[in-house]
Amino acid sequence: MTQQGQLPLDGMPKRLYTCTPSRLNTWLDCPRRYRFTYLDRPAPLKGPAWAHNSVGASVHNALAGWWREPYERRTPAMAAILLSKGWITEGFRDQEQSTLWRDRARAMVSGYASTLDPSDEPVGVERTVATRTSVIAVSGRVDRIDRRGDELVIVDYKTGRRPLTEDDARSSLALAIYAVASARVMRRACRTVELHHVPTGSIVQWTHTDESLARHIGRAEDIAREASEADERYRDWRAGAGDRADDRASDRARAGASIPARLDASLPPRPGPMCSWCDYRRHCPEGQVASTPHQPWDGLADTD
Repeated sequence: MTQQGQLPLDGMPKRLYTCTPSRLNTWLDCPRRYRFTYLDRPAPLKGPAWAHNSVGASVHNALAGWWREPYERRTPAMAAILLSKGWITEGFRDQEQSTLWRDRARAMVSGYASTLDPSDEPVGVERTVATRTSVIAVSGRVDRIDRRGDELVIVDYKTGRRPLTEDDARSSLALAIYAVASARVMRRACRTVELHHVPTGSIVQWTHTDESLARHIGRAEDIAREASEADERYRDWRAGAGDRADDRASDRARAGASIPARLDASLPPRPGPMCSWCDYRRHCPEGQVASTPHQPWDGLADTD
């Protein structure tokens, strides 16, 4: 409703949905996890840190730091040193397991660095890029942006145990968004995306067409429209709850429960085996039924 004397602002453009690829993918994967991550304030408490995430973050940080070193210090040994200095210890079973994986990660980054040309200066390292359409304002941080000939190439590091396929690169919404955003920010064509599997040194590549990039952006807009509507419903409820009570709405949000049934239905869980890895599993009865709990180090590859 409008206040007395005010005219309704018909025809005003709708506010852009501000997001990252991670936010879009979280909505796509599970609206309830989206709510816990982006809407509930304070957010429900997460579970313990995952050891495989610590490995991934440590490797990413070391490789980013390697490119920031002076040219003459970009050696495999320097990559190993940076890994050790920045090693993240969260999520491991004990100090012995942490040390074992630190040494494995040292070998990963030094082996990968040995395949790189230290003089081949990237256009960007951990570079934030952004773009917008009539629906979304999206931004994200790219591991590395290379320039090859007249075009840019998106490079994304992976450290998981699963082998990568060309389809992983082709279907990645995040990589396609990074390509579009990098082209906009740097005013240079960007169609090729690559996944670099650091443990094995393997690379999978996909070169998009303008049409395939447009399809990915259209998909991002469709996801954003759904998420934006849910955001508005949730904000309206919180505003009403704030008018009614002191901090009881915050207490409900902290517990991750007791929202109206109609609102809960618009932010439903999508239970399945992946719930075992969800940071908010403890707050989701459906996720608990659909999955078995994992130890924080269960995502590591076998060490035998």
